[in-house]
Amino acid sequence: MSVPYGRYEEAYKAIHSALSNISAPPPGKKVTKLEFSWNVDGSVHTIKFYEGTELLFTLTFDWNVDGTLKNVVRS
Repeated sequence: MSVPYGRYEEAYKAIHSALSNISAPPPGKKVTKLEFSWNVDGSVHTIKFYEGTELLFTLTFDWNVDGTLKNVVRS
């Protein structure tokens, strides 16, 4: 989705929607635990999603040098 410059509310909604889709659990699974790891600068590095003790998937966050979010990868 492309959002014109300066339309922050639309941009935040697009980001929220994309993160909601990428962080959905696999069919038949339910997220019961989140585990976070942090970069030295205090930004989030990874979020691990669990059902009980079973790791379902991990989101890894990459940041630009100016502190803006560069990308999110699901593995």
